Amino acid sequence: MKQTLILILSIILYLNLNAQKAEIYGKVIDKDSKESLIGVNIIVDNSGGISTDNDGNYKLQLDAGKHTILFRYIGYSEKRKTITIGKNERLRIDVNLTEENTLLEGVVVSAGRFEQKLGDVTVSMEIMKPDFIESINAPSMDVALNKVPGLNIADGQASIRGGSGYSYGAGSRVLLLVDNLPMLSPDAGDIKWNFIPLENVAQVEIIKGASSALFGSSALNGVINIRTAFPGSKPETKISMYNGIYLKPKREEIKWWGNNLPFYTGTSFSHSQKAGNLDIISGGNLYHDAGYRTDNHEDRFRYNLFLRYHDKKIKGLIYGLNTNIMYQDKTDFFLWQNAQEGAYKQVESAVTPSNGLRLSIDPSILYLKENGTKHSLNSRFFKVINNVDGENMNSASDLYFVEYQYNKSFKSELNLTMGTSFSYAETVAQLFGNHTSNNYSVFAQADKKFFSLLSVSLGVRWENYVLDSISKASMPLFRTGINYQFADYSYLRASFGQGYRFPTIAEKFTYTNLSGLTIIPSPNLKSETGWSSEIGIKQGLKISNWTGYIDIAAFWTEYQNMMEFTFGVYDTATYEPIYDMMQYAGQLIGFQSRNVGQARISGIDINITGQGKIGQIPVRLLAGYTYTYPIDMNTDSIYLATKTQPNNILKYRFFHSVKADVELSYHKFILGISYVMNSHIENIDAFFESGIVFPGLKEYREEHNKGYNLFDLRLSYKLNDYNRLSLLLKNATNAEFMVRPGDIRPPRNIALQLSMKF
Repeated sequence: MKQTLILILSIILYLNLNAQKAEIYGKVIDKDSKESLIGVNIIVDNSGGISTDNDGNYKLQLDAGKHTILFRYIGYSEKRKTITIGKNERLRIDVNLTEENTLLEGVVVSAGRFEQKLGDVTVSMEIMKPDFIESINAPSMDVALNKVPGLNIADGQASIRGGSGYSYGAGSRVLLLVDNLPMLSPDAGDIKWNFIPLENVAQVEIIKGASSALFGSSALNGVINIRTAFPGSKPETKISMYNGIYLKPKREEIKWWGNNLPFYTGTSFSHSQKAGNLDIISGGNLYHDAGYRTDNHEDRFRYNLFLRYHDKKIKGLIYGLNTNIMYQDKTDFFLWQNAQEGAYKQVESAVTPSNGLRLSIDPSILYLKENGTKHSLNSRFFKVINNVDGENMNSASDLYFVEYQYNKSFKSELNLTMGTSFSYAETVAQLFGNHTSNNYSVFAQADKKFFSLLSVSLGVRWENYVLDSISKASMPLFRTGINYQFADYSYLRASFGQGYRFPTIAEKFTYTNLSGLTIIPSPNLKSETGWSSEIGIKQGLKISNWTGYIDIAAFWTEYQNMMEFTFGVYDTATYEPIYDMMQYAGQLIGFQSRNVGQARISGIDINITGQGKIGQIPVRLLAGYTYTYPIDMNTDSIYLATKTQPNNILKYRFFHSVKADVELSYHKFILGISYVMNSHIENIDAFFESGIVFPGLKEYREEHNKGYNLFDLRLSYKLNDYNRLSLLLKNATNAEFMVRPGDIRPPRNIALQLSMKF
């Protein structure tokens, strides 16, 4: 009898609770195109919610009463609705979202690992859209990113606000993420820029400043997160084809090709569609560059397939599988013959043809619950194979990475993120031997908003790294930040974050000689650590039909145990530096990655982003100025003597950098102008001016090391709503400049591009 009574009471209670429930449902579409929007986040009372399905529909149960419903989607202005709903009531709410009308309303995820408006983030961040990448005809992601103020990429190595110099392709203080997962090679820790699927980019987010508390090693100087796209409600196919030629350089004597102009050509394509509950994107790229220098060509083919399946039975459960594969055949240019007629000709002994394979496979599971909880399990297998002809420099590396993340949004405008990650890497190489490493971490971050005006962020991470079961490192890291909206579209922020970077296998174990340039192992190399802080203001602009923002930030960064390739004399047995002049004979002479001590980089970063009209002409603007003061705190006289100027300025840094891009539209024509200015590089390695490796470099720098100004022009004509023909002139003034010793960048070149959409 007792059990029967309990059962009856339970049924009555269940029916009563169900009777209190109400339901909202509807569809979310693009206001202009009327297309359904997939994956729109619908948040109830700053807690809980769901995403729209493949047809843009949603359905959500909630308690009877008053509620605030927020509709948020990347690239669109969020919409907020307040409703009152009664018991058992079903209320249909259809929503039209418009593309963001102020750039501060753009949604980002990298700053805190959850979706938030750009204006609310506590760190400096820049956003790049895919239409900009296409408009400048970037053959690889580094070319596009070099247009971002405060970010410079020299010979493949990224530096944010002067945080990095030049380190021969080994190690990166900027962490590259593709869909929130790290994409650095397991052996050299470098970025494979041409492997990034440009044809399938939804948004690029750049964090300026140390972010290791959220993302781990190599985020010491900042983070670049490439977010890939998924299909809309209608199938879409895009094709882009271009052909270009290198024109005569400013100095006639360095032209080696006679009347046969070197050329480059490329084709990229992508197709996206929905098939029931399955999202599909397929894309690829073909590229050939004959090179404007001798023995310096590149051929590559890349193909990618991205799949995402929405479970039919379990609402909010999504399975993903992304794959990307690339084969390349290339010869890099490293050493010129001389600074005169041989500036575009490579030393024969330095020619190293190579081919290789890049492969990534990313399985994932995402579960979104209506109570505001999100579980995500993401993994990546990343394989890198390098085959170098005629040299003992072959290598193969495998990286296995898995990360679990838990995210919870509360009604009190608190967002909690926690997670753990594990990676294992294995390298087999003739160049630096066979090695294994593993990395384990746990992290947590809380983001709280007070009175809808003040945002406070606090994060912590613990990391443990083991190399070859011998070299071990373990450390905690912290970050914090605040953002206060003191007026409409006015945000004041301050942040502090710690960073670190474990030495790469290439930095610790590489032993090679390239045409007189010797790289020496550094088995006792220690991890570098540091921190960065900033205070900034972001002011939204809305004047007549102009919208945008200006961002001003003062920053301060410090490094400890900073790693830097340093020329010197080293013991043949221990590889330790030798300072006694009497013991130089018979020892190793060359470059070694060393912990050179402490460094400090401070400065100011000013950026302006906007869009509007001049009369009836739409205009888009991206511009910025960065001043950095890069100080080397190491006062050792022997170390200072390794630089061209024995002072405290860090090597391979600019003091001043200006970047701007303006695009104007008139009827069917689009005109774009890009400008880049970098001031002179005061310090490089003194050894390079000795003439042993780079003949004539000292005299060349005395004449040309005055900084440089670059202009790129582009003119597009819309054949119709879906096809566009573009003419692109790069380095329009035919400036001669270099970003690292012996690497004179391309002369004036011109390309014709056809972009089609079906």
